[in-house]
Formats: sequence, C-alpha cells, structure tokens
Amino acid sequence: MAPEFLSWLTDGSTPLYLAPQAGVSESPFRRLCRRFGADVVVSEFVSAAGIVRNTERSHGYLRFDDAERPIGIQIFGADPSVMADAAALVAEVYAPDFIDINFGCPVKKVVKRNGGSGCLRDLDLVERIIRAVVAATPLPTTVKIRSGFDEATRDPVGIALRCQDAGARVLCLHARTRADMYGGHARWSEIRDVAAALEIPVIGNGDIACGEDARRMRDETGCAGVMIARGSHGDPWIFRRARAALDGDPMPSEPDVDERFAVCLEHARNAIAFENDSDRAIVDFRKHLGWYTKGLPDGRRLRTELFQSNTLEDVESMLERYRSEQGALASV
Repeated sequence: MAPEFLSWLTDGSTPLYLAPQAGVSESPFRRLCRRFGADVVVSEFVSAAGIVRNTERSHGYLRFDDAERPIGIQIFGADPSVMADAAALVAEVYAPDFIDINFGCPVKKVVKRNGGSGCLRDLDLVERIIRAVVAATPLPTTVKIRSGFDEATRDPVGIALRCQDAGARVLCLHARTRADMYGGHARWSEIRDVAAALEIPVIGNGDIACGEDARRMRDETGCAGVMIARGSHGDPWIFRRARAALDGDPMPSEPDVDERFAVCLEHARNAIAFENDSDRAIVDFRKHLGWYTKGLPDGRRLRTELFQSNTLEDVESMLERYRSEQGALASV
C-alpha cells in the first residue's frame, strides 16, 4: 500500500510542498512551514559523495524532527553507484519518508561536477541514477527536474517520461531551464503538458508568490501538488493562504508586525539551537531577517541595522526599538 502522503497526490488533496532550498529549508524553517500548512517538506540538497564519505557537514543536513514528517531527503550527484550507496545509508540511518533526487540545481559549482541540472545533458545518466537509487532502498524515490539544461535541450515531457520509466514515483517540474536560472517566468504550460503525459503524479514548481498563485497553478496545469520555494522566504504563512485558496476558503489575514516579529524570533532561536556554533548561526540567519522585514515601513533602515547583528540579543533589541518607534509614529 502506498504511503499516505503519496495518496494525497491522487485523491484530489493537492498537497503543498516546501521546496528543497540550500541555506533556507533547514529543520527550524521546515517545522515552521509545517505548522503554517505545508503538507510535505524536503531537506536542503545533500551531496551523495559527502554522505558516503561520512563528512560531518553532509550528515548535519540530514537531521530532522519527527514533527516534520512527511519529509524527503534530497540528494545529488552524478555517479549512480555513489547515489545508490548514499540513498541506502540515508534510508537505514535517518529513515525519511522518501528519497528525492536533485536534477534541478542550476548553481555553477554543482553543475560543473555534472550534478543537479548538469545531469540533464545526459538523459541516459539520469535514468541510470534513478534506477540505482530505486534499487538501493525500499523508500519511494521521487525526482525534481528542470525543463532542460538550456533552450536547445528544452524537453520537459521527454525528460519526465524517462524519469518515470526509470522508476520515479513522483516528479516535480520547475518549469525553467538551467540557463534560465531564476529569471523570467516559469512556463506553467510545460507543467500542464508533463502532467498530461505522465502516469505518475506531477508536482508544479515555479513562481508561487501568493496563495492565489497555488490555486491558479493547479487549475491551469492539472498538477497533483504544488511546491513553494522563494515565495516562502520570510513568509511561512504563504502555506496557510495557499491552502485557503486551493480549498475555496476565506483568505486568512496577513500577519501583523507583532506576529511577524514573534515568528521571526522563534525561528532565530530554533536556528541557533539547531547549530553547534551560535555565532555562525546568527550570521547565517541574517538573510531571514531581511525577508521577514520586507515590506515594512522604513524597512530598509531596519534591515541595514539587522544585517550588522551578531547576537540574538542584538536582533531582539533592534526589533523592539523598531516596534516602539512605529508605535510612537502611529499615535502622532
């Protein structure tokens, strides 16, 4: 019998996925997104070679809490045997709900080693990797692809069919090529074409910036699930709004400053607790501070200050001072 989270993709539920994002979809953020409505989360992508070599950094990315389930661990690499060994190790030691293969990352340092979307230049290799991972673990194997490496190789249906034939149980399409990076617009028509061509469920990814976008993607493409990436930055509440839009329910109100700051600080505290190095953790967290404060009155000045913070106490005092100043202005 298929795991429950897979059945959501075939029963009309339209589950919402938090996308795997390096430096963003860490355990503290995944837990927040689950609380605000993400049905499934996926880890940051992890190097299969690093897992097999047992590097401390790679294994640090694999930690998760049971509250995050259902969760997939995403791995990347270009050697089928190494990918298989990594998948088997992850399944045995960490026991996520599924293994996801990254064929979508466009970052140069990954692509130059033929990882991520670099694999899309050799679809025979893509098939060998999927078959090796499928054979190595009893967990469901899913894949995340782009529409091609570049415009000349853009063939999302052809790529997706080969992934399906190799044994993928679910396919997620980010409807851009590697050459597109994150520019322009995702071609949702390609998600529609892939969903129509495949027998396995297709998850749509790309340009979900608000709750209503999730509903439009489902209605325009027929995708079985919706994955949210950059739209979640500083906004775990997007999952709550997306669920309301998908279900036809009243749209929840936007979080006020008090809620926004409370969740931001909760996220920061959990990020510090999750890391062994608290100094590094708060520096790494600065990007989240920028996202949480985007769109606030006089937000640019606040962000300039926050980007200089070195401790949680710095962040707390800056946010409290901002709140007091804005309250004083409102009362004038």
